[in-house]
Amino acid sequence: MIFMTNQDFPLIFELSQESRTGFSLPELDVPEVDVDEMIGEAYVRKSEPNLPEVSELQIIRHYTALSKRNHGVDSGFYPLGSCTMKYNPKMNEDVARLTGFSHIHPYQPVETVQGALHLMYDLQESLAAITGMDTVTLQPAAGAHGEWTGLMMIRAYHEANGDYNRTKVIVPDSAHGTNPASATVAGFEAVTVKSDERGLVDLEDLKQVVDEKTAALMLTNPNTLGLFEEDIEEMASIVHGAGGKLYYDGANLNAILGYARPGDMGFDVVHLNLHKTFTGPHGGGGPGSGPVGVTAEFAEYLPKPILTVENGLYVFDYDRPQSIGRVKPFYGNFGINVRAYTYIRTMGPEGLKKVSEYAVLNANYMMRRLQEEFDLPFDRHCKHEFILSGKRQKKLGVRTLDMAKRLLDFGYHPPTIYFPINVEEALMVEPTETESKETLDDFIDNMIQIANEARNEPEKVQDAPHTTIVNRMDETLAARKPVLRYQKED
Repeated sequence: MIFMTNQDFPLIFELSQESRTGFSLPELDVPEVDVDEMIGEAYVRKSEPNLPEVSELQIIRHYTALSKRNHGVDSGFYPLGSCTMKYNPKMNEDVARLTGFSHIHPYQPVETVQGALHLMYDLQESLAAITGMDTVTLQPAAGAHGEWTGLMMIRAYHEANGDYNRTKVIVPDSAHGTNPASATVAGFEAVTVKSDERGLVDLEDLKQVVDEKTAALMLTNPNTLGLFEEDIEEMASIVHGAGGKLYYDGANLNAILGYARPGDMGFDVVHLNLHKTFTGPHGGGGPGSGPVGVTAEFAEYLPKPILTVENGLYVFDYDRPQSIGRVKPFYGNFGINVRAYTYIRTMGPEGLKKVSEYAVLNANYMMRRLQEEFDLPFDRHCKHEFILSGKRQKKLGVRTLDMAKRLLDFGYHPPTIYFPINVEEALMVEPTETESKETLDDFIDNMIQIANEARNEPEKVQDAPHTTIVNRMDETLAARKPVLRYQKED
Protein backbone atom coordinates (compact mmCIF):
# COMPACT_ATOMS: atom_id res chain seq x y z
CA MET A 1 0.00 0.00 0.00
CA ILE A 2 1.41 3.38 -1.03
CA PHE A 3 0.71 6.55 0.90
CA MET A 4 1.56 10.03 -0.33
CA THR A 5 3.18 12.52 2.00
CA ASN A 6 2.00 16.07 2.35
CA GLN A 7 5.06 17.13 0.31
CA ASP A 8 3.81 14.99 -2.59
CA PHE A 9 0.36 16.50 -2.37
CA PRO A 10 0.16 20.28 -1.85
CA LEU A 11 -3.10 21.63 -0.53
CA ILE A 12 -5.47 23.33 -2.92
CA PHE A 13 -4.69 26.80 -1.50
CA GLU A 14 -1.00 26.20 -2.14
CA LEU A 15 -1.71 25.52 -5.83
CA SER A 16 -3.53 28.81 -6.22
CA GLN A 17 -2.33 31.24 -8.88
CA GLU A 18 -3.88 34.66 -9.43
CA SER A 19 -6.45 34.82 -12.27
CA ARG A 20 -6.53 31.05 -12.79
CA THR A 21 -10.07 29.69 -12.99
CA GLY A 22 -11.73 26.29 -13.04
CA PHE A 23 -15.19 27.21 -14.32
CA SER A 24 -17.02 29.24 -16.93
CA LEU A 25 -20.52 30.63 -16.65
CA PRO A 26 -22.86 31.64 -19.49
CA GLU A 27 -23.65 35.29 -20.05
CA LEU A 28 -26.35 36.67 -17.80
CA ASP A 29 -29.70 36.26 -19.56
CA VAL A 30 -31.97 37.80 -16.89
CA PRO A 31 -32.32 41.43 -15.86
CA GLU A 32 -29.73 42.67 -13.38
CA VAL A 33 -31.04 43.60 -9.96
CA ASP A 34 -29.85 45.80 -7.16
CA VAL A 35 -28.41 43.15 -4.84
CA ASP A 36 -28.08 45.60 -1.94
CA GLU A 37 -31.78 46.35 -2.16
CA MET A 38 -32.92 42.76 -2.73
CA ILE A 39 -30.83 41.09 0.02
CA GLY A 40 -30.00 44.00 2.24
CA GLU A 41 -26.78 45.97 2.20
CA ALA A 42 -25.63 44.51 5.52
CA TYR A 43 -25.63 41.00 4.05
CA VAL A 44 -23.84 41.71 0.77
CA ARG A 45 -20.14 40.85 0.63
CA LYS A 46 -17.94 43.89 0.07
CA SER A 47 -14.77 41.98 -0.83
CA GLU A 48 -13.94 38.83 -2.76
CA PRO A 49 -13.91 35.60 -0.71
CA ASN A 50 -10.53 34.06 0.03
CA LEU A 51 -10.89 31.09 -2.31
CA PRO A 52 -8.14 29.24 -4.19
CA GLU A 53 -7.73 30.17 -7.86
CA VAL A 54 -7.10 26.86 -9.61
CA SER A 55 -7.93 25.09 -12.86
CA GLU A 56 -10.57 22.42 -13.28
CA LEU A 57 -7.86 19.79 -13.78
CA GLN A 58 -6.20 20.76 -10.50
CA ILE A 59 -9.54 20.56 -8.69
CA ILE A 60 -10.27 17.09 -10.10
CA ARG A 61 -6.83 15.77 -9.19
CA HIS A 62 -7.04 17.31 -5.73
CA TYR A 63 -10.32 15.64 -4.79
CA THR A 64 -9.44 12.38 -6.49
CA ALA A 65 -6.23 12.22 -4.46
CA LEU A 66 -8.18 13.00 -1.29
CA SER A 67 -10.61 10.16 -2.04
CA LYS A 68 -7.71 7.72 -2.27
CA ARG A 69 -6.69 8.63 1.27
CA ASN A 70 -10.08 7.70 2.65
CA HIS A 71 -11.00 4.24 3.90
CA GLY A 72 -14.34 2.57 3.32
CA VAL A 73 -15.98 -0.81 2.80
CA ASP A 74 -15.13 -0.68 -0.91
CA SER A 75 -11.42 -0.18 -0.25
CA GLY A 76 -10.69 -2.52 2.65
CA PHE A 77 -11.81 -4.53 5.66
CA TYR A 78 -13.84 -2.43 8.10
CA PRO A 79 -14.49 -4.58 11.22
CA LEU A 80 -16.08 -1.81 13.27
CA GLY A 81 -17.86 -3.59 16.11
CA SER A 82 -21.57 -2.88 16.63
CA CYS A 83 -21.82 -0.92 13.39
CA THR A 84 -22.07 -3.67 10.74
CA MET A 85 -19.87 -1.96 8.16
CA LYS A 86 -20.48 -4.47 5.41
CA TYR A 87 -20.26 -4.35 1.66
CA ASN A 88 -22.97 -2.37 -0.13
CA PRO A 89 -24.03 -4.32 -3.27
CA LYS A 90 -23.80 -2.19 -6.39
CA MET A 91 -27.12 -3.55 -7.63
CA ASN A 92 -28.72 -1.52 -4.83
CA GLU A 93 -27.03 1.60 -6.16
CA ASP A 94 -28.20 0.91 -9.70
CA VAL A 95 -31.81 0.51 -8.62
CA ALA A 96 -31.72 3.66 -6.45
CA ARG A 97 -30.55 5.59 -9.53
CA LEU A 98 -33.43 4.53 -11.76
CA THR A 99 -35.11 7.72 -12.93
CA GLY A 100 -38.48 6.57 -11.62
CA PHE A 101 -36.97 6.72 -8.13
CA SER A 102 -34.23 9.34 -8.37
CA HIS A 103 -36.06 12.01 -10.41
CA ILE A 104 -39.34 12.18 -8.52
CA HIS A 105 -40.20 14.99 -6.12
CA PRO A 106 -41.73 14.53 -2.65
CA TYR A 107 -44.42 17.14 -3.39
CA GLN A 108 -45.73 15.31 -6.45
CA PRO A 109 -49.37 14.17 -6.30
CA VAL A 110 -49.54 10.60 -5.01
CA GLU A 111 -51.18 9.51 -8.25
CA THR A 112 -47.92 10.23 -10.08
CA VAL A 113 -45.59 8.29 -7.73
CA GLN A 114 -47.49 5.07 -7.19
CA GLY A 115 -44.43 2.95 -7.96
CA ALA A 116 -42.37 4.62 -5.24
CA LEU A 117 -45.20 4.40 -2.72
CA HIS A 118 -45.77 0.74 -3.63
CA LEU A 119 -42.09 0.06 -2.89
CA MET A 120 -42.30 1.78 0.50
CA TYR A 121 -45.48 -0.04 1.40
CA ASP A 122 -43.94 -3.40 0.50
CA LEU A 123 -40.79 -2.51 2.45
CA GLN A 124 -42.89 -1.74 5.52
CA GLU A 125 -44.62 -5.11 5.17
CA SER A 126 -41.29 -6.94 4.73
CA LEU A 127 -39.73 -5.28 7.78
CA ALA A 128 -42.81 -6.08 9.85
CA ALA A 129 -42.55 -9.75 8.84
CA ILE A 130 -38.80 -9.86 9.56
CA THR A 131 -39.18 -8.36 13.03
CA GLY A 132 -42.52 -9.85 14.07
CA MET A 133 -44.16 -6.44 14.41
CA ASP A 134 -47.68 -5.52 13.25
CA THR A 135 -46.84 -2.31 11.43
CA VAL A 136 -43.83 -0.16 10.52
CA THR A 137 -43.08 3.50 9.77
CA LEU A 138 -40.16 4.47 7.51
CA GLN A 139 -40.01 8.09 8.67
CA PRO A 140 -37.05 8.17 11.11
CA ALA A 141 -33.78 9.27 9.51
CA ALA A 142 -31.40 6.96 11.38
CA GLY A 143 -31.05 4.60 14.32
CA ALA A 144 -30.90 7.13 17.15
CA HIS A 145 -33.78 9.04 15.56
CA GLY A 146 -35.70 5.77 15.53
CA GLU A 147 -34.91 5.24 19.21
CA TRP A 148 -36.31 8.64 20.09
CA THR A 149 -39.38 8.06 17.91
CA GLY A 150 -40.07 4.71 19.58
CA LEU A 151 -39.67 6.13 23.05
CA MET A 152 -41.99 9.02 22.26
CA MET A 153 -44.63 6.48 21.23
CA ILE A 154 -44.10 4.58 24.48
CA ARG A 155 -44.49 7.84 26.35
CA ALA A 156 -47.67 8.68 24.40
CA TYR A 157 -49.05 5.21 25.15
CA HIS A 158 -48.55 5.53 28.90
CA GLU A 159 -49.96 9.06 29.01
CA ALA A 160 -52.99 8.03 26.93
CA ASN A 161 -53.67 5.46 29.64
CA GLY A 162 -53.41 8.14 32.33
CA ASP A 163 -50.10 6.72 33.56
CA TYR A 164 -47.93 9.84 33.93
CA ASN A 165 -45.73 8.26 36.58
CA ARG A 166 -43.70 6.17 34.09
CA THR A 167 -40.52 8.25 34.11
CA LYS A 168 -37.74 5.64 33.95
CA VAL A 169 -36.15 3.82 31.02
CA ILE A 170 -33.84 0.94 31.92
CA VAL A 171 -30.70 0.36 29.84
CA PRO A 172 -27.98 -2.29 30.33
CA ASP A 173 -24.48 -1.21 31.35
CA SER A 174 -23.25 -2.54 27.99
CA ALA A 175 -25.80 -0.55 25.95
CA HIS A 176 -25.06 1.69 23.01
CA GLY A 177 -24.51 5.25 24.15
CA THR A 178 -27.47 6.41 22.11
CA ASN A 179 -29.87 4.45 24.33
CA PRO A 180 -29.56 6.56 27.50
CA ALA A 181 -29.18 9.68 25.36
CA SER A 182 -32.41 8.98 23.47
CA ALA A 183 -34.21 8.22 26.72
CA THR A 184 -33.09 11.54 28.16
CA VAL A 185 -34.08 13.53 25.06
CA ALA A 186 -37.49 11.83 25.16
CA GLY A 187 -37.95 13.13 28.71
CA PHE A 188 -37.15 9.98 30.67
CA GLU A 189 -34.61 9.16 33.35
CA ALA A 190 -32.11 6.53 32.20
CA VAL A 191 -31.52 3.80 34.81
CA THR A 192 -28.71 1.25 34.44
CA VAL A 193 -29.12 -2.50 34.90
CA LYS A 194 -25.94 -4.50 35.47
CA SER A 195 -24.54 -7.39 33.45
CA ASP A 196 -23.76 -10.67 35.16
CA GLU A 197 -20.60 -12.75 34.85
CA ARG A 198 -21.91 -14.28 31.62
CA GLY A 199 -22.15 -10.87 29.97
CA LEU A 200 -25.97 -10.95 30.03
CA VAL A 201 -28.50 -8.80 31.86
CA ASP A 202 -28.46 -9.67 35.55
CA LEU A 203 -32.01 -10.82 36.21
CA GLU A 204 -31.81 -10.17 39.95
CA ASP A 205 -30.61 -6.62 39.36
CA LEU A 206 -33.36 -6.14 36.76
CA LYS A 207 -35.94 -7.14 39.33
CA GLN A 208 -34.52 -4.54 41.70
CA VAL A 209 -34.63 -1.61 39.24
CA VAL A 210 -38.03 -2.39 37.66
CA ASP A 211 -40.92 -0.74 39.49
CA GLU A 212 -44.13 1.20 38.96
CA LYS A 213 -42.12 4.07 37.40
CA THR A 214 -40.64 1.91 34.64
CA ALA A 215 -41.74 3.05 31.19
CA ALA A 216 -39.55 0.66 29.20
CA LEU A 217 -36.48 -1.53 29.01
CA MET A 218 -34.21 -0.75 26.04
CA LEU A 219 -32.27 -3.75 24.82
CA THR A 220 -30.53 -5.15 21.79
CA ASN A 221 -30.41 -8.91 21.33
CA PRO A 222 -27.80 -10.17 20.79
CA ASN A 223 -26.40 -7.55 23.12
CA THR A 224 -23.49 -5.21 22.59
CA LEU A 225 -21.07 -7.85 23.82
CA GLY A 226 -22.16 -10.03 20.90
CA LEU A 227 -23.99 -12.46 23.22
CA PHE A 228 -27.59 -13.62 22.90
CA GLU A 229 -29.80 -12.70 25.86
CA GLU A 230 -31.09 -16.22 26.43
CA ASP A 231 -33.35 -15.13 29.31
CA ILE A 232 -35.19 -12.61 27.16
CA GLU A 233 -38.63 -14.15 27.73
CA GLU A 234 -38.20 -13.96 31.50
CA MET A 235 -36.96 -10.38 31.16
CA ALA A 236 -40.06 -9.52 29.12
CA SER A 237 -42.24 -11.08 31.80
CA ILE A 238 -40.55 -9.02 34.54
CA VAL A 239 -40.97 -5.72 32.67
CA HIS A 240 -44.47 -6.40 31.37
CA GLY A 241 -45.52 -7.59 34.80
CA ALA A 242 -44.65 -4.16 36.17
CA GLY A 243 -46.58 -2.39 33.40
CA GLY A 244 -43.51 -1.41 31.37
CA LYS A 245 -42.75 -2.02 27.69
CA LEU A 246 -39.81 -3.57 25.82
CA TYR A 247 -37.91 -1.55 23.25
CA TYR A 248 -35.62 -3.34 20.78
CA ASP A 249 -32.51 -1.57 19.52
CA GLY A 250 -32.10 -3.12 16.07
CA ALA A 251 -28.36 -2.44 15.76
CA ASN A 252 -27.53 -6.14 15.99
CA LEU A 253 -30.34 -7.61 13.91
CA ASN A 254 -27.70 -8.77 11.42
CA ALA A 255 -27.02 -11.72 13.74
CA ILE A 256 -30.51 -13.21 13.86
CA LEU A 257 -32.15 -12.56 10.46
CA GLY A 258 -34.45 -15.43 9.61
CA TYR A 259 -33.77 -17.22 12.90
CA ALA A 260 -35.38 -15.07 15.59
CA ARG A 261 -37.75 -12.11 15.66
CA PRO A 262 -37.92 -9.39 18.32
CA GLY A 263 -41.73 -9.60 18.31
CA ASP A 264 -41.56 -13.26 19.28
CA MET A 265 -39.22 -12.39 22.17
CA GLY A 266 -41.78 -10.02 23.68
CA PHE A 267 -40.65 -6.66 22.34
CA ASP A 268 -43.32 -4.01 21.78
CA VAL A 269 -41.37 -1.42 19.78
CA VAL A 270 -38.44 -2.01 17.42
CA HIS A 271 -36.13 0.25 15.45
CA LEU A 272 -34.00 -0.97 12.56
CA ASN A 273 -30.86 0.38 10.93
CA LEU A 274 -31.30 -0.04 7.19
CA HIS A 275 -27.77 1.24 6.71
CA LYS A 276 -26.46 -1.62 8.87
CA THR A 277 -28.48 -4.78 8.42
CA PHE A 278 -29.80 -4.03 4.94
CA THR A 279 -26.63 -2.70 3.25
CA GLY A 280 -27.39 0.96 2.82
CA PRO A 281 -24.30 3.20 2.78
CA HIS A 282 -23.15 3.91 6.32
CA GLY A 283 -21.54 6.87 8.08
CA GLY A 284 -20.06 9.43 5.70
CA GLY A 285 -21.67 7.52 2.83
CA GLY A 286 -25.13 7.97 4.35
CA PRO A 287 -27.76 9.12 5.01
CA GLY A 288 -29.17 6.41 7.22
CA SER A 289 -32.66 5.17 7.80
CA GLY A 290 -34.18 4.02 11.09
CA PRO A 291 -37.66 2.55 10.58
CA VAL A 292 -39.70 1.76 13.67
CA GLY A 293 -42.02 -1.22 14.01
CA VAL A 294 -44.68 -1.60 16.69
CA THR A 295 -47.28 -4.03 17.94
CA ALA A 296 -50.93 -3.26 17.26
CA GLU A 297 -51.48 -1.43 20.57
CA PHE A 298 -48.97 1.25 19.50
CA ALA A 299 -50.15 1.69 15.90
CA GLU A 300 -52.30 4.75 16.62
CA TYR A 301 -49.26 6.61 17.99
CA LEU A 302 -47.05 6.13 14.89
CA PRO A 303 -45.73 9.30 13.25
CA LYS A 304 -48.08 10.67 10.66
CA PRO A 305 -48.73 10.45 7.82
CA ILE A 306 -49.15 6.68 7.57
CA LEU A 307 -48.72 5.08 4.16
CA THR A 308 -51.77 2.97 3.41
CA VAL A 309 -53.92 1.63 0.54
CA GLU A 310 -57.36 3.01 -0.32
CA ASN A 311 -59.34 1.68 -3.28
CA GLY A 312 -56.20 0.27 -4.85
CA LEU A 313 -54.29 3.56 -4.51
CA TYR A 314 -51.30 4.08 -2.21
CA VAL A 315 -51.96 7.23 -0.17
CA PHE A 316 -50.80 9.04 2.96
CA ASP A 317 -53.23 9.07 5.89
CA TYR A 318 -52.95 12.27 7.94
CA ASP A 319 -56.06 11.66 10.03
CA ARG A 320 -54.25 10.22 13.04
CA PRO A 321 -55.39 12.12 16.16
CA GLN A 322 -53.26 10.04 18.57
CA SER A 323 -50.08 10.31 16.46
CA ILE A 324 -46.91 11.73 18.00
CA GLY A 325 -46.74 13.87 14.83
CA ARG A 326 -44.37 14.00 11.90
CA VAL A 327 -40.75 13.28 12.82
CA LYS A 328 -39.15 13.84 9.40
CA PRO A 329 -40.13 15.67 6.20
CA PHE A 330 -41.03 13.70 3.08
CA TYR A 331 -41.55 10.41 4.92
CA GLY A 332 -37.95 9.38 5.40
CA ASN A 333 -34.76 8.94 3.38
CA PHE A 334 -36.26 7.39 0.29
CA GLY A 335 -33.01 6.44 -1.48
CA ILE A 336 -31.89 4.30 1.45
CA ASN A 337 -35.29 2.65 1.52
CA VAL A 338 -34.91 1.71 -2.14
CA ARG A 339 -31.52 0.13 -1.43
CA ALA A 340 -32.87 -1.87 1.51
CA TYR A 341 -35.87 -3.05 -0.50
CA THR A 342 -33.58 -4.18 -3.32
CA TYR A 343 -31.40 -6.09 -0.88
CA ILE A 344 -34.33 -7.86 0.79
CA ARG A 345 -35.89 -8.84 -2.53
CA THR A 346 -32.53 -9.97 -3.92
CA MET A 347 -31.67 -12.10 -0.88
CA GLY A 348 -35.08 -13.59 -0.18
CA PRO A 349 -35.90 -15.43 3.07
CA GLU A 350 -33.21 -18.08 2.66
CA GLY A 351 -30.60 -15.52 1.70
CA LEU A 352 -31.31 -13.45 4.81
CA LYS A 353 -30.85 -16.57 6.93
CA LYS A 354 -27.46 -17.11 5.27
CA VAL A 355 -26.51 -13.57 6.30
CA SER A 356 -26.88 -14.55 9.96
CA GLU A 357 -25.18 -17.91 9.49
CA TYR A 358 -22.04 -16.48 7.93
CA ALA A 359 -21.90 -13.42 10.19
CA VAL A 360 -21.98 -15.69 13.25
CA LEU A 361 -19.57 -18.23 11.73
CA ASN A 362 -17.03 -15.54 10.80
CA ALA A 363 -17.13 -13.94 14.25
CA ASN A 364 -16.65 -17.22 16.09
CA TYR A 365 -13.84 -18.27 13.75
CA MET A 366 -11.93 -15.06 14.37
CA MET A 367 -12.57 -15.11 18.11
CA ARG A 368 -11.23 -18.64 18.53
CA ARG A 369 -8.14 -17.97 16.46
CA LEU A 370 -7.31 -14.83 18.47
CA GLN A 371 -8.13 -16.05 21.97
CA GLU A 372 -4.57 -17.31 22.62
CA GLU A 373 -3.06 -13.86 22.00
CA PHE A 374 -5.64 -11.65 23.72
CA ASP A 375 -7.82 -11.89 26.80
CA LEU A 376 -11.33 -13.16 26.07
CA PRO A 377 -13.70 -11.67 28.69
CA PHE A 378 -16.56 -14.02 27.81
CA ASP A 379 -15.36 -17.44 26.73
CA ARG A 380 -18.49 -18.67 25.02
CA HIS A 381 -19.97 -18.74 21.55
CA CYS A 382 -20.69 -15.26 20.27
CA LYS A 383 -23.09 -14.06 17.61
CA HIS A 384 -22.05 -11.55 14.94
CA GLU A 385 -19.36 -9.77 16.96
CA PHE A 386 -17.01 -10.48 19.83
CA ILE A 387 -15.01 -8.65 22.48
CA LEU A 388 -11.29 -9.00 23.12
CA SER A 389 -9.41 -7.27 25.90
CA GLY A 390 -5.92 -5.83 25.67
CA LYS A 391 -5.24 -6.16 29.41
CA ARG A 392 -2.18 -8.38 28.97
CA GLN A 393 -0.72 -5.99 26.38
CA LYS A 394 -1.42 -3.05 28.69
CA LYS A 395 0.85 -4.67 31.29
CA LEU A 396 3.61 -4.48 28.67
CA GLY A 397 3.00 -0.77 28.12
CA VAL A 398 0.91 -1.21 24.95
CA ARG A 399 -2.66 0.04 25.07
CA THR A 400 -5.59 -1.06 22.95
CA LEU A 401 -5.40 2.37 21.29
CA ASP A 402 -1.81 1.64 20.26
CA MET A 403 -2.81 -1.65 18.67
CA ALA A 404 -5.65 0.03 16.81
CA LYS A 405 -3.21 2.62 15.44
CA ARG A 406 -0.81 -0.14 14.38
CA LEU A 407 -3.57 -1.85 12.38
CA LEU A 408 -3.66 1.23 10.14
CA ASP A 409 -0.19 0.30 8.90
CA PHE A 410 -1.61 -2.92 7.48
CA GLY A 411 -4.37 -1.11 5.58
CA TYR A 412 -7.26 -1.97 7.92
CA HIS A 413 -9.77 0.25 9.62
CA PRO A 414 -9.42 -0.62 13.32
CA PRO A 415 -12.25 -2.30 15.23
CA THR A 416 -14.19 -0.38 17.84
CA ILE A 417 -12.07 0.23 20.94
CA TYR A 418 -12.86 1.01 24.59
CA PHE A 419 -16.49 -0.02 24.08
CA PRO A 420 -18.50 -1.48 25.69
CA ILE A 421 -17.28 0.46 28.69
CA ASN A 422 -17.79 -2.48 31.07
CA VAL A 423 -14.81 -4.33 29.49
CA GLU A 424 -11.31 -3.07 30.31
CA GLU A 425 -9.20 -2.24 27.23
CA ALA A 426 -12.02 -3.48 25.01
CA LEU A 427 -11.49 -4.26 21.36
CA MET A 428 -14.74 -5.06 19.57
CA VAL A 429 -14.65 -6.91 16.24
CA GLU A 430 -17.50 -7.46 13.79
CA PRO A 431 -16.37 -9.18 10.57
CA THR A 432 -19.87 -9.30 8.97
CA GLU A 433 -20.93 -12.01 6.53
CA THR A 434 -19.50 -10.42 3.40
CA GLU A 435 -15.78 -10.95 4.02
CA SER A 436 -13.87 -13.95 2.66
CA LYS A 437 -11.90 -16.39 4.80
CA GLU A 438 -8.70 -15.07 3.17
CA THR A 439 -9.46 -11.56 4.41
CA LEU A 440 -10.27 -12.81 7.89
CA ASP A 441 -7.06 -14.88 8.03
CA ASP A 442 -4.95 -11.94 6.89
CA PHE A 443 -6.47 -9.70 9.57
CA ILE A 444 -5.96 -12.40 12.21
CA ASP A 445 -2.31 -12.86 11.18
CA ASN A 446 -1.71 -9.13 11.49
CA MET A 447 -3.36 -9.04 14.91
CA ILE A 448 -1.09 -11.88 16.03
CA GLN A 449 1.91 -9.99 14.66
CA ILE A 450 0.88 -6.92 16.66
CA ALA A 451 0.57 -9.05 19.81
CA ASN A 452 4.11 -10.36 19.17
CA GLU A 453 5.38 -6.82 18.67
CA ALA A 454 3.77 -5.78 21.97
CA ARG A 455 5.92 -8.43 23.67
CA ASN A 456 9.16 -7.95 21.75
CA GLU A 457 9.08 -4.48 20.15
CA PRO A 458 6.55 -2.45 22.15
CA GLU A 459 7.86 0.87 20.85
CA LYS A 460 6.87 -0.10 17.30
CA VAL A 461 3.24 -0.38 18.43
CA GLN A 462 3.40 2.60 20.78
CA ASP A 463 4.58 4.91 17.97
CA ALA A 464 2.18 3.63 15.31
CA PRO A 465 0.97 4.39 12.72
CA HIS A 466 4.12 4.65 10.59
CA THR A 467 2.85 4.66 6.99
CA THR A 468 -0.26 6.85 7.02
CA ILE A 469 -0.55 10.45 5.83
CA VAL A 470 -1.15 11.66 9.37
CA ASN A 471 0.88 9.99 12.08
CA ARG A 472 0.20 9.90 15.83
CA MET A 473 -1.30 13.19 16.88
CA ASP A 474 -1.44 14.92 20.24
CA GLU A 475 -4.92 13.74 21.19
CA THR A 476 -5.30 16.15 24.11
CA LEU A 477 -4.39 19.13 21.93
CA ALA A 478 -6.62 17.87 19.11
CA ALA A 479 -9.57 17.64 21.48
CA ARG A 480 -9.02 21.02 23.12
CA LYS A 481 -7.83 23.04 20.12
CA PRO A 482 -8.99 21.32 16.95
CA VAL A 483 -7.96 22.84 13.62
CA LEU A 484 -11.08 22.42 11.54
CA ARG A 485 -10.20 24.46 8.47
CA TYR A 486 -7.20 25.44 6.36
CA GLN A 487 -5.24 28.36 7.77
CA LYS A 488 -3.11 30.09 5.21
CA GLU A 489 0.35 30.95 6.45
CA ASP A 490 1.49 34.57 6.19
